[in-house]
This record gives sequence, C-alpha cells and structure tokens, in this order.
Amino acid sequence: MKNISLWIIPVLLFLWGVLPASQAFAEDGHAEKMVLERGLMCESIENFQPVNPAVVFSIGNEEVYCYSEFDPVYEKVKIFHKWFKKDKLIFSMPLTLSPPKWASLSKIQLRDADKGPWRVEIQDLEGNILKTLRFGISD
Repeated sequence: MKNISLWIIPVLLFLWGVLPASQAFAEDGHAEKMVLERGLMCESIENFQPVNPAVVFSIGNEEVYCYSEFDPVYEKVKIFHKWFKKDKLIFSMPLTLSPPKWASLSKIQLRDADKGPWRVEIQDLEGNILKTLRFGISD
C-alpha cells in the first residue's frame, strides 16, 4: 500500500500542473466555452454598461446597441452578433471573448429606412443561437 501512495501523489501533481485550472467540463465531458449571463438591447453604453434597455426604440435615438455579457469565459472564443431586419441578415459582427469574464457590444446607426421589426441573434462559432433579442424601430 505504501508503494501505491508514493506514485499516486506525483501523478496527481503532474495532472494538476498540466490541466488548466480554469478549464471546466460539462457533464458530457466536453470543455465549456462560456456562459451567456445577460443579453439585451439598449439605447447607449456608459462605463461599459447598458443604458435604457428596451424592446422599442425611437428613430430619434440615432443608435441601438446589442450588449452581451459572458461569465464565466473558460477560454478565448469567438461569438457573433447577427443583426436581422425582418428576416434579412443586415450584418454579422464577430466578437472575441477572453477569460475570466467578458462583455461585448455591437451597434447600428439608425436611418428612416430602419423602421420596423429587428432581431439580433447571439451565436457561437458553430452557429448555435445562444439568445435571440427581438426589438423594433419606430417614429
């Protein structure tokens, strides 16, 4: 028994040093990339925090922001904010998240032609939709 404990300790120390301490694993054994804690649409950003979250925005605001906050982030990973007007993709903004937590944003400049229903899909690199944010632009 004494011989077994002599080799178990060095093996455990080796594994502890080789495996990243910040890496977490899901129940299925796959490494987790990040957790979307909060996603919302807002009028502006101040001190990297969303201001006046809403689902309907006035064309007079001039801008609308998509804010996404991830905590925790286990490894550097890309996400996308995909902006759709009605069902047409207008643009896709690639964003990089870094550990241990990260907030990201994208925005559009509003024009009269932008009135109507919109959505932003927050997607991971594989195209999985993490959250859909629906909003409208009006007078």
